[in-house]
Amino acid sequence: MNAAKALELIKSRRSTRKYTDRPVEPEKLMQILEAGRYAPSGGNSQTTHFLVISNKEILRELAVLVMQEFSKMEVTENMYASIANSIRASKGGKYIFYYNAPVLILVANQRDYGNNMADSACALENMMIMANALDLGSCWINQVHWLTDNPVICEYLSGLGLSGEECVCGGLAVGYPDTEDGLPVRSPLPRKGNPVTYAE
Repeated sequence: MNAAKALELIKSRRSTRKYTDRPVEPEKLMQILEAGRYAPSGGNSQTTHFLVISNKEILRELAVLVMQEFSKMEVTENMYASIANSIRASKGGKYIFYYNAPVLILVANQRDYGNNMADSACALENMMIMANALDLGSCWINQVHWLTDNPVICEYLSGLGLSGEECVCGGLAVGYPDTEDGLPVRSPLPRKGNPVTYAE
């Protein structure tokens, strides 16, 4: 096991928000999903559910529904900035929450399971690191998570295979970056936070 390579993949992982139309090869997508499926889970429960969407029509329909539901909301004082940005962009009528990536993986888990978010976050991080290893870009997507209790979104996702006992904990856009060399931007951003304290 190469520890230096593992750390390099972690440190060079960056969010990609612009993708080409090039489809993700099935074998690469399977590797990304396997990385997610082998993430740790509380008590080894393995209840994380991966809903993979690569059908362009389904992606378009979901994007329209997400935009419509956000556009019905109002920005309030002290609202989380990213939710407020989603609302404003949706009211503009041209909001594509998944950045037109060719693949969107929604990560869901049991609503009444106390470790649902932690397990899903571990899976998402594993998938992002694997995408980086495969020269693919990725970006954590929260918009469907923010609408996980929205009846319109729930009904649509139910038709795609999500159970009523499940909630969306996060999502992942995956695809080939729209960059000059076709590779993800990998220059690590400096750490301005995340302090470390050693208790002695």
